Parts: sequence; C-alpha cells; structure tokens
Amino acid sequence: MMMRMRHRERNADSPPEEMYSLEGGLPTAPDLPGRVVVASSADDVIDKLAAELVLHAETCIREFGDFHLALSGGSTPEPLYRRLMYDPDYRKLPWRRTHLWIVDERCVPRDDERSNYRMIHETIVEHADIPREQVHPIPAEEKGADLAYEKELRDTLGWRERGQDRLDYVLLGMGDDGHTASLFPRTEPLRERERLVRLNFAERAEPHERITMTFPMINTARFISVLVTGEKKASMLKRVAAGDATEEELPIRGVRPLEGQLVWYLDSAACGESLPPDGATP
Repeated sequence: MMMRMRHRERNADSPPEEMYSLEGGLPTAPDLPGRVVVASSADDVIDKLAAELVLHAETCIREFGDFHLALSGGSTPEPLYRRLMYDPDYRKLPWRRTHLWIVDERCVPRDDERSNYRMIHETIVEHADIPREQVHPIPAEEKGADLAYEKELRDTLGWRERGQDRLDYVLLGMGDDGHTASLFPRTEPLRERERLVRLNFAERAEPHERITMTFPMINTARFISVLVTGEKKASMLKRVAAGDATEEELPIRGVRPLEGQLVWYLDSAACGESLPPDGATP
C-alpha cells in the first residue's frame, strides 16, 4: 500500500540541488535543503510558484490521469489562491482532473472564519470547475476525524498504480516558531512514523485542537513547496538554514522528501533584506 517507498532518490538534507541568486544587489538564496527560489517581492514569488504548480499539474495529468493537490490555509498562500483564479496564465490549471486535499485544519465548523477550508472553498472551490466529489475537506468537527481523513486518503489514492499512490503536490508554510502544517514544536505527532493524519493539541495555538497530515504523509509527496514571505519570518528562516536545530525544535526541519522534490519560495524580505522604495537603487 502507499507510503512504503522502496528507493530514496534524494535526501532533503543533502546539498541544495539548485540555487537562485538575484541581480541588482538582491539577496542570494539561503542555504536550505532542497531547491530555493527567491524573488524581490511576495507578488513575484507567487508568480514563480504558480507557474511551476501549473506545469507540475499538467505533467501529472499526462502521466497519471489526475492530480492530487494538498493546500495549506493561512494568510500567506491566500494571494496565491486568488492568483490561480483570476490570472489567465494560471486559470489553465486542470481543476476538472484535480483532487483537492487540505494539509491541516482547526477543529472548528467549516463556516467558522478560522477554518482553513472555508478560505480555500471561498477562494478556489466556488470559482474553479473542480468536481465537488474531488474536493476533500477534513471533517474536523467529527470524533475520529483524523482516522476518517486518513482512510479517505488511502482509499482515494489506492486507485492509483502501486508506487504512484501518493500526493503529487503539497503546499506548506512556516510559522514564526518553525511549525509547518499543524505540526508544532515538541508535540507528539512529530514522532509519528506510521499514521498519515493525526489529531494534535498545541498549547500556544488557538484553537488548540488541530487535524494535520504527518511527516509520513507529507514526505512521500512527489513535490513539496514551502512558501515563506515577509520580514517576520527572516530570523526563523536563518535558524532553519543554520541546520543545527532538530525537528522537535523546528518542525519544518522534518520535511524531507523520500522520492520527491523540496522547493522553497521566498521573497527578499524573508531572506532578511528588502528593496528600496519605488524600485530605486541603493
């Protein structure tokens, strides 16, 4: 069954495959595991991510017939989701052959303003031509929601050929404390090695109870992107790049694709530098 990878094509702790540096005095990419894409602004880095997302979706559909996409909530990716809906270059993402999954969810009703799915539904589902049976919200209010969502993932991906029964694309973010998805520092699901989805309790988060994909689910994805923007994330990004923290301290360090790619999408502010106003040269 899925998530039992036989080979390891690359290790996310190995040296980065490719680094992008920018002209005009902009920051070079930090030394993070995987590939790093840096753009001058959040708007520009969203363009780069959207273009590669569409290309990846089209490739997966040619090869496998469908595309399994897992999205995160929060304010950082919301402009990306809007761009996918209104920009003609990205409207061609083949939604009719896409399965849409949610990386993590707060244990609140779906119409609650804190719900990750509510934002994704209002921004994407209501405006894309994705069949509703291919939209997979987490039943976060229900008892045993983590077990139910794991079963739905296994059952749906199980229709694929063995070895391809995994997510094609997972979009992650990174919190100020180094968490990703709803995998928070020093919480028990960080040590999960079998289950694909878990209930987590995070004392410092509100609400405390979350349903989240685990590393065994995330790390088997074909493509993992991490979108980080804004100067508030710069100090944490430097800690991650230093490489001396464990995933217990900084859960984002636990993102290590087994047979896939890891790509970071960063703006200059997240790298600790910002552009002069109005494009003026320093």
